[in-house]
Amino acid sequence: MVREISAGGVVVRHMENAWWIAVIEPQKDAPPAAPTPSTTPARSRKSQKTLFALPKGLVDPGEKPEQTAVREVREETGVHAIPIAKLADIKYVYVRTWSDHQRVFKIVSFYLLRYQSGHMDHIAPEMRIEVKRALWLPLDQAEKKLSYSNERKVIRLAREYLQSHPEV
Repeated sequence: MVREISAGGVVVRHMENAWWIAVIEPQKDAPPAAPTPSTTPARSRKSQKTLFALPKGLVDPGEKPEQTAVREVREETGVHAIPIAKLADIKYVYVRTWSDHQRVFKIVSFYLLRYQSGHMDHIAPEMRIEVKRALWLPLDQAEKKLSYSNERKVIRLAREYLQSHPEV
């Protein structure tokens, strides 16, 4: 079985007296985020108008997962963020339906990141193949809006971290 190692970020920003997070809406014709029983959207994709996900991508050779999370956030959202803490490793198996139909065992390490600079959705034109748009969502609404259950669990962990670490 093929293995893939990815990393992603939960970017938080304090605005309007509340925490907000950076999310992406993937392009519909981009390779899917590989839904599995643990990552399947709560509603079917046909009935769901917009798919929201956390920014993430493959770890490059020689790169540490934390560096990948920062890079992927910058590439997919347009914002620069600094790492605060590791939140979780999500593991699942999917089948590459868009290419070789191989079964893939995937691990995604998610990190809590704090917004530092940049403008949301100012991304390179070549990233538009993968990302339709990037936007800020209020943290208290994100759990309902994210499409994949494992990512909703990561959001709960981010909220718990922020509640127990007010200095962030």
